[in-house]
Parts: sequence; C-alpha cells; structure tokens
Amino acid sequence: MLRLALPVVLAELGWMAMGIVDTIMVAPLGPAAIGAAGIGTSVHMAFAVFGMGLLLGLDTLVSQAHGAGDHRDCHRWLVHGVVMGAALTVPIIAVCLAVLAFFPHAGFHPDVAPLLDGYFGIVLWSTIPLLLYAAVRRYLQGMHVVAPIAFALVTANLLNAAANWTLIHGRLGMPALGVPGAAWATVISRVYMLAVLVVAAWWIDRAGNTGLTTVSRTLSRERFVRLWRLGFPAASQVTLEVGVFGLATALAGRLDPVSSAAHQIALNIAGASFMVPLGVASAGAVRVGNRVGANDPAGAARAGWMAILLGSGFMSAAALVFFAMPRALIGAFSPGPAVVELGASLLFVAAIFQLFDGLQAVATGALRGLGSTRMAMMVNLAGHWFVGLPIAWLLCFPLGLGVRGLWMGLSTGLIVCGVVLTWYWHRRISHYTSTGRLR
Repeated sequence: MLRLALPVVLAELGWMAMGIVDTIMVAPLGPAAIGAAGIGTSVHMAFAVFGMGLLLGLDTLVSQAHGAGDHRDCHRWLVHGVVMGAALTVPIIAVCLAVLAFFPHAGFHPDVAPLLDGYFGIVLWSTIPLLLYAAVRRYLQGMHVVAPIAFALVTANLLNAAANWTLIHGRLGMPALGVPGAAWATVISRVYMLAVLVVAAWWIDRAGNTGLTTVSRTLSRERFVRLWRLGFPAASQVTLEVGVFGLATALAGRLDPVSSAAHQIALNIAGASFMVPLGVASAGAVRVGNRVGANDPAGAARAGWMAILLGSGFMSAAALVFFAMPRALIGAFSPGPAVVELGASLLFVAAIFQLFDGLQAVATGALRGLGSTRMAMMVNLAGHWFVGLPIAWLLCFPLGLGVRGLWMGLSTGLIVCGVVLTWYWHRRISHYTSTGRLR
C-alpha cells in the first residue's frame, strides 16, 4: 500500500501546492487578490472536477483488468477514457463561460470582482489539458505505474512557480499581468502535466511491449456505458463535495476582503492535509480493485482497511498540528494581523473535522475499488448539502458569525459523511469476504 500510496500522495500534494503557490505569489497584491485567485480556482474546479470525477471509474476498470492480467483491456479503457475526457471539455467550458457572464450579478466585493473576472476568464481554458491528464493518470495509476504521476506534479509546481514569478510581476521582459498572470501560469502547468504523462505512457509501453500503440481504437458503446455508470456517481460525489466548498468560498467572497483572504488561506492549509488521505484513497481504490480482479476477497479487505488506517492516522496528526500552531501556519501566507487572527480561528475548526474528512475520503476510495460509487454520492448530497451547507449559511449570515459560521457548518457535514461512509464500507466488505460476492 505504501509503495503505491506514497507517490500518489506526493502527486496530490503537488496538485494542491499549485493553488498554495498561486495564493502566496499573489499575496503581495493584497487581500482582494488572494480572494480573487482563491474564488476563481474553487469555482472552476467545482465544474472541472465533475469531468475528472467521471473518469474515476477508470480506477475500478483498469485496476480490475490489471489484477486479472489483461493489459490489452487496460489499454482499451485508456482509449475510451481519453475520448470521454475530450468530449466533456465542451459542456464544461460552456458552463464556465456562462458562470463568467453571471459574476457581475453575484454580489462579490467590489475590490474582488474585477480581479476575479480576469483570473477565471483565463483559467477555465485549462479544462482541456486537465481532463485529458486525468484520463491518462487513472490509466497509469490503475496499472500500478505511479512514479511518472509524482514526477509530473513536482516538476509542474516548479514550472508554475517560475511562470508566476515571471507573469505576475513582469520579469524577464514580460508584462506585469498581476492576478491574470497566475491564471496563465496554471494553464501552462496543466498542459505540461498532460505532456509528461503521455510521454510516460508511450515510454512504458515501448519498454514492456504491452501493445498500447497497436490496441484497437474502435469505440464501444458498452464500454462508455460501464464507464458512465461507475463514473457518474463518483463524479457527482466529488462535485458535491468540491461544490459545497466552492460555494462556501463564493459566500466568503460576499464578506469583507479580510474574511475572504483568511478563508482562502485556511482552506489551502486544510486542503493540503486532505491531499494525503485523497492520495491514499486512490491507492486504496487501485489495491482493492486489483484484489477483486484477482478474486481475493480477504486481500481486498486488508487493502481497504489498511488505507483507512493510514488516512485516518495522518489526519489525526494533522489535527494536532492545527491545534498547536495555527498562527504560524496562517502567517506563512499573509503577515496581516487581522488575516492571521481570523485564519487561526478557522484552523481550530478544521482541526475538529480532520479525522472525519480523512475517513470519508479513504472509505470512498475503498468502495470505488469494489465498484460501489452510488452510496458515496448519496451520503455527500445529504451530509454536505442538506446538513452542512444550511447550517453554514444560518451561522454565517442570520446569526452573524461570519466566515467562522461557514466553517462550523462545513465541519458538521464532514462529520456526517465520515461516520456513514466508514460504516457502509464495513458492511460491504464484510458481505464480500463472507460470501465471495460483491452484491
């Protein structure tokens, strides 16, 4: 599990680091710039993540084919994943353009609104390389090839930092673009990530002569249907979770710039810790799926419980760090005393939900390895949107707790999701190990 999980965790941390680097590098432009970059990233990902989520079905399909020793079937799933990813870019970009047109009516703070328009209007074009990257990544990951994924993210962060340094402040003869410069850096980095994984897939196929370049390109309606049936609930679950945090970020944008900046910084820190169980969840999905493909129920149970142990153990440690040094963590992003004080109080709330956030993430991944994606969707809908978000809105606006109230509501939703999904994993895996049947 560790051999597979560690590079994937590194990749997820690298993914999150891009947003953190963007936040740090626009911070000298002021709280409004931090809020605009954060809101733009969150809103874009709220839509792009649906397309990426549809491709999560490749975790199950590729890993089970790999466990059964059928490499050509893995290649066929890659072909269908790439085609689906390319097709999804059209409606997602169309929706993003519609959202961009709606921004002037969304009630954002007047200092944030113009910067947000400039950032979001550029970053939405990174949807194309992002979805194609997701398809190739899931294919490689399902075949236990994870080193190129970590390499792509680490080096893409270096490229992103260099592009931010050049474009935001206008160095090396380039114009100073400000906040839009951070958006262009993100687009460039995502194109680069796709290129690295395409080269890696080609190189690995050439070295092992696995037949990737000669596999049939004929598209199968049955395969698209299977990918959709697995991917749609997973995409809905991820979209519901990311969407509720994206909406919370948008609501924070209606408050003052200090609240928006503190929210974004604390969310970046909490999000960075979440990347570890998210990476473990991906590894857990692959390992559980691999053991299912090999018809090994006991191995699937061991893989799933080990993933849950690793993810929850790390998040418990992260909670202790958030309790112990919240001001130091916030202060690394912004020296403003008001932002540091407010952000520290948000990290206190984050410390409370860390364990449950890890449980729901890894349990979702383990269930995905079994081919079960619907329950996670339903639990996220109920926990985040019917419980967490109404409480967050009530505490933030009518009861006047501001951004702290938003975080208390989100914490409640995460606790519900973590408890229910862990219980459901226990129920499903117990049935599989006792009967040898997934259903």
